[in-house]
Amino acid sequence: MKTIVSISLESSDHDYEFRTPFLGQEFLIKRIGVDKDTKQAEALIREWQSKADAIALEGLRDHQRVGTFELQQKLIKHLEGLSRETPVTSGTRLREILQEWAVRHTQNTQKGFFNNSNVLVFSGMNHYRSARVLTEFTDNQRFADPVLQLGVPKFLSSFDALELFAKGTHQILRWSPPHVLSPSVAPIKEWNHYIMRKAMHKADVIVAFYEELERFGLEELAGKTIITSSISEERLQALHDKGVNMVLDYSPQPFEHQTISIVVLEAMIMAAVGNHDKQVTDDDLLEIISDLELEPRTLYPNGFKRTSRFAFVIHPLSQQYFRNAKPLDLVSKVSPPLVMNTLERIIAYAPPFVYSRVTGVESPTGAQAEGWLITVGGTPKEIMAHSPEFTYRRLLAAADMAKKLGAQIMGLGAFTKVVGDAGVTVAKRAPLPITTGNSYSASGALWAAHDAVKKLGLVQIGPSGKMAGKTMVVGATGAIGSVCARLLAKAADEIYLVAPEPAKLLALKEDIEQETPGAKVHVTAKTDKHLGEMDMIVTATSGAGKKILDIMQVKPGCVITDVARPLDIPPEDVAKRPDVLVIESGEIRLPGNVHMKDIGLPKNVVYACLAETIVLALEGRFENFTLGRNIEWEKVREIYQLGLKHGMQLASISGVNGVYSDEDLARVRNLALEKRPELKAEMEKAQLH
Repeated sequence: MKTIVSISLESSDHDYEFRTPFLGQEFLIKRIGVDKDTKQAEALIREWQSKADAIALEGLRDHQRVGTFELQQKLIKHLEGLSRETPVTSGTRLREILQEWAVRHTQNTQKGFFNNSNVLVFSGMNHYRSARVLTEFTDNQRFADPVLQLGVPKFLSSFDALELFAKGTHQILRWSPPHVLSPSVAPIKEWNHYIMRKAMHKADVIVAFYEELERFGLEELAGKTIITSSISEERLQALHDKGVNMVLDYSPQPFEHQTISIVVLEAMIMAAVGNHDKQVTDDDLLEIISDLELEPRTLYPNGFKRTSRFAFVIHPLSQQYFRNAKPLDLVSKVSPPLVMNTLERIIAYAPPFVYSRVTGVESPTGAQAEGWLITVGGTPKEIMAHSPEFTYRRLLAAADMAKKLGAQIMGLGAFTKVVGDAGVTVAKRAPLPITTGNSYSASGALWAAHDAVKKLGLVQIGPSGKMAGKTMVVGATGAIGSVCARLLAKAADEIYLVAPEPAKLLALKEDIEQETPGAKVHVTAKTDKHLGEMDMIVTATSGAGKKILDIMQVKPGCVITDVARPLDIPPEDVAKRPDVLVIESGEIRLPGNVHMKDIGLPKNVVYACLAETIVLALEGRFENFTLGRNIEWEKVREIYQLGLKHGMQLASISGVNGVYSDEDLARVRNLALEKRPELKAEMEKAQLH
């Protein structure tokens, strides 16, 4: 039987002894705490060097490697030198491997988990390997070494600064108590505690030994990810009580009923390998880790929760915005039009700023999202008055801000997503993934149209949700139009495709018939011929300023969905037909209890383009999703399905004058029935039967 004795400078209250098989051999593992008595530790090493196969040293600062600088702890070297017969280890090599592997393992298994995370490292010298690999995924990293070791209220924000700090403070660390993992010579400890709390509030990820976290509570740790080691059931329960979302424990636990440290695990490996020179090679460690299938532990003290972060760019849609925004509201209320026009031009040059923090989005899957609405100053008038490069620069400045805040993906809203090449250039130059939200906008508009047809009750909807009516897509060969056509072919009995490009129409018809066998697809170059037969019309052209259709020819009760930007149907045309429902968009209700500043919609309700960014964050899809003017219909379908997965609901149906109420829908229905007496009679007859 192999015997491992762990001599810990920490409390003897946690001593244990157990037997277990390991690597085909029987082991006796024994922990002895000495309550910070180094003399007793020396005596125990002398006692056990002839009785143990390996000795583990726990509860004291390990050797530290920071860049090319290495700080050898005198006490460890002294204690290691006391045993001439039995290998003594402090777990340095295995700890370095596991610290790095834990981060890479999580980044690989939970794609993009650490992207742009705000990371607070209690001691960059103790967790150098974890911190170093985190820089591959985020620049937002701070080290608390000066605060905790010297009492200097200053955090380090680069590895160059950390390496200089390590070289400059090594003499102090040599003389500080060896049993203190993060020493502090500061006389004003409460001030240090205060600034640490403030730093923890801003962090997404905290890297620390468990003992360093014991002073902190729910306010500092709730919702955080903790990177640490040797988390027992008791410790996990304490982190549960403090609201921690996730614990990444970089010490694998091969035994079911006993938590051991990395030092003990390395001592067991040394004893099993049986190297008489007291050294375990990297090949030994790799072989054993692979053979035992040891992995870092991902623990969820409060059930599965993953919090992702997003940013979304908004901008003022008109001068009216200035009348509602402080501190411009006072100036706007008394200023003549000339002054307001000048103000509008000046604001377009303003740097981006955070309009609102968004919190409380929670998917039924347990995934959570939080983010920021970032404002750029240009109104549509100013955006269109400048070159695309003017807007690109402001969007890239917003992207830089989003990255520093910790966002992992950024969405473009309103006119910022139609400027130039519709996000392609911004995505190439931005430091984080970009999406325009157009896929979910198209999906939301069709979702709203289908819901409107159902609520009006003028067309029969089958059990499968398929509409027993005729639909038309104007601009069917365009990017958004072709997407709408493919989806509507699955949702309606007949579809008419309209575009001035006969060859493209025929190709699209062929594609749809292959994708949706049995679909009835008609093609035409002009809208007029069949316009009056349609129950639903989608307009998706790029012909801004051109007359797309004669709304006076449209059937009463028809639902028109205008997904073009700028809109195909002008407000004055909409006003001519109160018996026709013209939809501009479908808003999305977010899951959870969402907190954010007013964006002109009810609580928890957002525009579909913003909802796309949030859905991607909840799914952990940190990628350029919707870019350019050629929208892929597969992505429209995919984002719709992902939205359902994460609890998104259609919240409202909007037109040029805002959200349609139930009373508005009833009014359209009644007017339509008055103009279609044959339908009214048919419906009344059906009700009698």
